[in-house]
Amino acid sequence: QVQLVESGGGLVQAGGSLRLSCTASGRTFSSYMGWFRQAPGKEREFVATISWSGGTTYYRNSVKGRFTISRDNAKNTVYLQMNSLKPEDTAVYYCAAHLFGAVVATTGYGYWGQGTQVTVSS
Repeated sequence: QVQLVESGGGLVQAGGSLRLSCTASGRTFSSYMGWFRQAPGKEREFVATISWSGGTTYYRNSVKGRFTISRDNAKNTVYLQMNSLKPEDTAVYYCAAHLFGAVVATTGYGYWGQGTQVTVSS
């Protein structure tokens, strides 16, 4: 059974940092791995993605310079380091494996994790 399990979320003050982890089990994903988020009442949106080698990354504009995605293929884990957090970053964060299509599009991803809540207080 393939599973993606996110961890590392929590409550933090504005300007603080969190590091999210997503560990895959059941198979190895030799593809892009992405982070997404969904705030209450909003659609799920792309945050960042990273290629298998780690050599190519993409970010949504609002997190560039603040978030860093990385991966450790030996541990089957992808990370999202989030610095200078803002209240508008509050959301449930999900990781997923890219299956087809554009790597920055939600629709191209599958094997979603259960999500981890990130709350940034002002």
